[in-house]
Amino acid sequence: MKLSCIIIEDEPPAIKKLEGFVAKVPFLELLGSFEDALSGLQFMKQNKVDVLFLDIQMEQLTGIQLLETLTVKPYVIITTAYADYALKGYELRVFDYLLKPYPFERFLDAVNKVYDDVQMKQKNPETISNIFVKTEYRLENIIVDDILWIEGMREYLQIVTPAKKIMTKQSFASMLEQLPPGKFVQVHKSWIVATSKIESIERNRIKIKDNLIPIGDTYREQFYASITNSAKP
Repeated sequence: MKLSCIIIEDEPPAIKKLEGFVAKVPFLELLGSFEDALSGLQFMKQNKVDVLFLDIQMEQLTGIQLLETLTVKPYVIITTAYADYALKGYELRVFDYLLKPYPFERFLDAVNKVYDDVQMKQKNPETISNIFVKTEYRLENIIVDDILWIEGMREYLQIVTPAKKIMTKQSFASMLEQLPPGKFVQVHKSWIVATSKIESIERNRIKIKDNLIPIGDTYREQFYASITNSAKP
């Protein structure tokens, strides 16, 4: 299995170092190196990239700003001389954080973890048991099987469990990216539901714990196809 990767880094010596490290790893395939974030971003819009090696401090668009624009992220490995971006990187689901100057052994450890994670997800696509979301000034650990539904509230999402409701500022696309595939489906522009928590469906409304959630016209066919092969109710 080969993993495609790109480098976005504004220092030529750092690019050369990374290119040399990538060349030593048989399962990595370098598609390109970019000295500015905008060029790398444009490339990712047109090409599938599995792993992104990304610097933070760059002109025009920083690495953090680039990550905030992505709705679907590759595995991101930050390469930076600044340790104080670690928390922000974690909030943006950065996979690993290499602090310059890092040796080849540390680089190899990071990409091996990516490779192992890809293999695990291919063999067991629903093994995600918990997710972390940012709420106020802390990261909240949420057990995936506890989630009933997720409701959009302007720029926030409200994650509803039997025990509590958690508010987080992120998009539906980024939330679906975190959740295990097959267990959750977006049924409306303002709702994601856990399919295992659905009690009944009637007149294009989903019942979960005495709450009725509408099924939007745009999402109707995809939703019914995801839960049954039989005729629609």
